[in-house]
Amino acid sequence: MKRILIVAAAATLLLAACKEKKEMENPFFSKWETPYEIPDFGKIKTEHYMPAFVEGMERQKAEIDAIVNNPEAPTFENTILAYEYSGQLLNEVSSVFFNLSSCENSPEMDSIEEEVTPLLSAHGDDIVLNAKLFARIKAVYEQRDSLGLNPEQMRLLEETYKGFVRSGANVPEEQQEHFRKLNEDIANLAMRFAQNVLKATNAYSKELPDGTKVTLDMPTWEPFMMTCPDRALREEVWHAFTNRCKDGEYDNTAIIEEMVNKRRERANILGFPTHADWVLDDCLAKNPANVYKCLMDIWTPALKVAKQERDIYQKMLEKDVPGAKLQPWDWRYYAEKYRIEKYALDDTLVRPYFALDSVREGAFMVANRLYGLTFNERTDLPTYNPEARAFEVKDGDKVIGILYMDFHPRASKRSGAWMTEFRGQKVDREGNNVIPIIQVVCNFTKPTADKPSLLNFDESETLFHEFGHALHGLLSKCTYPSLAGTNVPRDFVELPSQVMENWCRHPQVMKMYAHHYQTGAPIPDELIKKIEAAATYGQGFATTELLAASLLDMDYYSLKEQQHIDPLQFEEQAMQKIGLIPEIISRYRSPYFQHIFTTGYDAGYYSYTWTAILDADAFEAFAESGDLFNPELAAKFRHLLESGNTVEPMDLYRQFRGKDPSPKALLKRKGML
Repeated sequence: MKRILIVAAAATLLLAACKEKKEMENPFFSKWETPYEIPDFGKIKTEHYMPAFVEGMERQKAEIDAIVNNPEAPTFENTILAYEYSGQLLNEVSSVFFNLSSCENSPEMDSIEEEVTPLLSAHGDDIVLNAKLFARIKAVYEQRDSLGLNPEQMRLLEETYKGFVRSGANVPEEQQEHFRKLNEDIANLAMRFAQNVLKATNAYSKELPDGTKVTLDMPTWEPFMMTCPDRALREEVWHAFTNRCKDGEYDNTAIIEEMVNKRRERANILGFPTHADWVLDDCLAKNPANVYKCLMDIWTPALKVAKQERDIYQKMLEKDVPGAKLQPWDWRYYAEKYRIEKYALDDTLVRPYFALDSVREGAFMVANRLYGLTFNERTDLPTYNPEARAFEVKDGDKVIGILYMDFHPRASKRSGAWMTEFRGQKVDREGNNVIPIIQVVCNFTKPTADKPSLLNFDESETLFHEFGHALHGLLSKCTYPSLAGTNVPRDFVELPSQVMENWCRHPQVMKMYAHHYQTGAPIPDELIKKIEAAATYGQGFATTELLAASLLDMDYYSLKEQQHIDPLQFEEQAMQKIGLIPEIISRYRSPYFQHIFTTGYDAGYYSYTWTAILDADAFEAFAESGDLFNPELAAKFRHLLESGNTVEPMDLYRQFRGKDPSPKALLKRKGML
């Protein structure tokens, strides 16, 4: 018996030693020994993620248990702050893993995501459905007016309480198991949807007669659709792009039906008639009726302009192919052809002045003129891919953040453009400010042996747009992580990004950054005038395809009853209902509409239009002042960026603008007044 006990003790010690050794070998389990404690990407291997996820969940569970079992009465400090700062390891590994799964994907990463997604869903539910934890939070919330909290503390308390309620803290016990299953299913569906889109996009490649290839990545697909004179070839590539994930190996249609119904059912359990009602209750728009009104107010003038554009292109097509009817695969080709004829504005004339590095430096220059920021490239900082460039961001002599910029397509990277963070700004429990580590990802054409990456004007605006999101994260000056940076309502988060596009397109600013990549000559006034003249060109198409996608999103998530959904039929009926002309389709067709099925814009895609009203109105303030870099206005707008979600967003906007926003500036900008 004694020998058995000795062997058992030795085994226990051996297991503990193995666990300790394993933890020492896992880079997530120790402080990053890197500048600014940036994740040490070179040391992170795929086998490190799952142990770190598991350990992160275990540590947060222990932290939650400590809050719940605290014998002292609930206070802001021992309950709200303790919860706010829980889960640090889990947040670290999640931010690295999910950011890299979008831009450094692999079959191994997919497998990990499939394994960890249900675990994370269950872990999140264990927290928000913890009755004892919510009871403590509620106790603090109910005595909030007598606690002497400052405004930011009060905001944290209110948002924490609201977040628990919105996440199901009040769900009756007999429904909690089903509620948990819904959350797990929704998370798994979103993961599968995104994986299918990436795989379907990578699966297609078309050899062209000139020896080049066209893929379904926008930087190659869209220029091809704009310039290819072979109508049959355009049609083939168009169908490849728009039929992704509608059937076959990467079919997303059944996922959509299940996703929409499960989200509606979850909203019902939470006391809302539809998923859209639940989402919008926490946004500026407040309810679906307000969203529909906002979208339809712009839809009517936009559709009128789109029909005028269609008639022009139909006549052009008839000259080339007598008797032919304009089709969606013809639109971009004839739109570009007409643009060149009417405005003498050929993309090949524009691109040489918008080399990627010049546009990036232009964005940096605007941030410097407005906010005094400087950007210093650091080649010695860890990176996750050789194409990712790291910049140290300073305000005067003070480093306020690190910015990663990753600009070119890879098979491992999903399409599109986005900003995210490896670490958000916060003040830690010891009172130390923690600087943010921000990431901007795009998919611009790669440079060649004799030519840099040259952007068209839309891509230049995309860079400024994502950089605007980055500034929102970099300039954050908040105390609590959940209120910092871009953690604001979805129909407000696009304001900092979209407003930056106004500086990108302004003639005065273009002269500062748009220089010919070979001669260094600034963009000539004649070309600027052509760009200006063409600024409102194509807005019928651009606006209707965006609004169509926004309205489709709202239609899916405004359903009030369980029903069979054929996404393609549902989409067709939605487009017929608003009168979208058949020559234009929704910006995203349902089977690859990642915004609303994977990336958090469900019942929120309208926010690009909602926020466009704000951004046009905001920039109008600078234009009216006669100084695009007006120091007083810049200081006010910087305060908006710094404040995160510590203040009601519309109050921040009114503090900046001095009044409510008006849609007139947007309609004027689009040439629709």
